[in-house]
Amino acid sequence: MALPRLVPRSAVDPPGTRALRTEVREFLAEAIAAGAFTPAVDAWLCGWDEDFTAKLAARGWLGMTVPTAYGGHGRSFLERFVVTEELLSAGAPVAAHWIADRQIVPSLLKYGTESQKAEFLPRIVRGECFFAIGMSEPDSGSDLASVRTRAERVHGGWILTGTKLWTSGAHLAHAFIALARNERVDPSDRHAGLSQFIVDLRGPGVEIRPIVSMNGAHHFNEVVLDQTFVPEAMVFGQIGEGWRQVTSELAYERSGPERFLSTYVLLEAIVKAASLQGFPRTPEIGRLVARVAALHQMSAAIADALQRDESADVSAALVKLLGTTTEGDIAEFADLTGDHSAGQTLSDLTRAALDQRPGFTLRGGTNEVLRGVIARGLGIR
Repeated sequence: MALPRLVPRSAVDPPGTRALRTEVREFLAEAIAAGAFTPAVDAWLCGWDEDFTAKLAARGWLGMTVPTAYGGHGRSFLERFVVTEELLSAGAPVAAHWIADRQIVPSLLKYGTESQKAEFLPRIVRGECFFAIGMSEPDSGSDLASVRTRAERVHGGWILTGTKLWTSGAHLAHAFIALARNERVDPSDRHAGLSQFIVDLRGPGVEIRPIVSMNGAHHFNEVVLDQTFVPEAMVFGQIGEGWRQVTSELAYERSGPERFLSTYVLLEAIVKAASLQGFPRTPEIGRLVARVAALHQMSAAIADALQRDESADVSAALVKLLGTTTEGDIAEFADLTGDHSAGQTLSDLTRAALDQRPGFTLRGGTNEVLRGVIARGLGIR
């Protein structure tokens, strides 16, 4: 018995997607067999491999939704969904390009200037430009309206001063989009006076301090902006529209399959071990598989909505809330139920999942914040 890879229903799959899924699976199987990578938990955050990213770019699997005018492939969000789902379910090392491809691409297409699109999109498509996200700050948590990074207008641009926290991959990325306050806080509207800026992470006035996890891994960073100059050409979107832009971008961050597939390789290992009598056979395994399958359908439906340029803020928050909870439950189930003498692979995956679990329900918005988004979206007071 082997856990089948998830295949969408025809109701959410456009013609030709099944063949694309098969193509990606075959590529990944060959890469694993050749030792190009070892399937890992949370590989979209931890698996930074620029060579692997280059291979994906060569196959046209980066910037899939980018118009051909900017060097992209002009494909649909659902086609991109199929590719990313297969990469995630295989535990492939996609961290290098993940933020740029998932979040920066659609944001640039929606809010970027022509010069910004021309500068960044072709390089992202080629796997040559990596981005991070500059939202969270010390003492702010998921309350983005409380950001204290300041943006002051000067001749030719802006000066940014402040600190961004938990910035994944900033030590390796080329740039990030920073949310900053360009006006004093208005108590009657805390969301006003916020703007976004594209910041060169390798430029002057930027200090990147590593945040090393208890297991010794380095994925997160503290980014200190000390009188960092950002030219006017790198203002992202409209001054004062930062909050509206950020909330729109979060739909891309929260709804994707990475919000329920971070521990999929562990679940697959559990099913394999159970079939070989190396793991207790319990109904909970079936329940976990069913939860992942349901989340797959929800996430695919959001990809379809994004393709139609429909708002998906509330649906994305729901997927993120339910998905990251499921990821954590898989880790806990493996830890509490499994016989860790059953195999080194299962033991290693379980340990990695437990290490990463605290971050599942924090990054992209805490569960408490997401419940608030969902309640407000449903008109619940």
